Amino acid sequence: MTEFLLKSDIAEIVERMGDDAQKFAGKTVLLTGGRGFLGRYFMEVFGALNHGLLKDPVKLIALDNMITAGKEGAIIPDLPNVTFVNHDVTKDFEWEGDLDYIIHAAGIASPYYYRAYPLETLEVAITGTRKMLELAEAQDARFTFFSSSEIYGDPDPKHVPMAESYRGNVSCQGPRACYDESKRVGETLCYIFHNTHGTHTNTIRPFNVFGPGMQETDYRVLPNFASRIKGGLPLHVYGTGNQTRTFCYITDAIIGFLSVIIKGVAGEAYNIGNPDPEISMVELVQTIEKVSAQKVEYDVVEYPDSYPADEPNRRAPDIRKARVQLGFNPTVGIDEGLERFLDWSDTTYTGIQ
Repeated sequence: MTEFLLKSDIAEIVERMGDDAQKFAGKTVLLTGGRGFLGRYFMEVFGALNHGLLKDPVKLIALDNMITAGKEGAIIPDLPNVTFVNHDVTKDFEWEGDLDYIIHAAGIASPYYYRAYPLETLEVAITGTRKMLELAEAQDARFTFFSSSEIYGDPDPKHVPMAESYRGNVSCQGPRACYDESKRVGETLCYIFHNTHGTHTNTIRPFNVFGPGMQETDYRVLPNFASRIKGGLPLHVYGTGNQTRTFCYITDAIIGFLSVIIKGVAGEAYNIGNPDPEISMVELVQTIEKVSAQKVEYDVVEYPDSYPADEPNRRAPDIRKARVQLGFNPTVGIDEGLERFLDWSDTTYTGIQ
């Protein structure tokens, strides 16, 4: 276990998996994006399952080209039956032997980084997805694609919270298009492979997942806030501060993801997030102040040049489909999740902006 994740969170995930964990016993899993925020949790969870919890160990092969892994991803843990391979998923990956699950979590999800790497962002979600789908087809493996809540774009208010049936409102020409549109194409590829080749595909649309392990240099709202708190600086709230989000703590998110991977209905997409509460960025600051029991200063400022414009005004998931089909039910409220995250970031972040 690295210092970048909480052991208690990994143990909680494993415990909450219950009997579902045995679905991985004796199986082989290929994970892309293995050293990203979500990938590192998958690696640690599979490693923990192999400490005598499974009837037969699961074999995990984790791929990553390390383009945005940062210091959090650079240290490769020594985990039982877990192998790391430095590989770009837009290139062919030769595999001999059985393959039961492919978890395609590779992607450039931070707005700061996909503005810096727009072509790479497109490639991993389109070419990388096709390469992995072709491998899944050849191996008769279950395939799970990590899309994004960004595929809904800036939603019509009457469609908030967004259900999987909502088609979205996304610009194909703009600073976020490389991410939004490539994820939409990735979903289309999954649809095609399922309907024309019979590949068992599922799509996950995560909604604002947060927790220990987020890079301080990722420049997302919670790492930004936590870093500035550590540095004794006022928080920067971008735009008007009225834009709203819901936040899903990492343990709930990973349980939801694993539920899709194991039990997802073939060909279906699932929102995974916490629908409550939907709060503005100013309200998020106030919640952090309450949880931390300290005065938190903040300024409402213009978006920096490094941050892509066209940010959605609202983002909140309708998770009824995941509740009914998968039994997904988030249990960690925002106050508890923020407390865990802030306690961790206070001992890990440098506070240097």
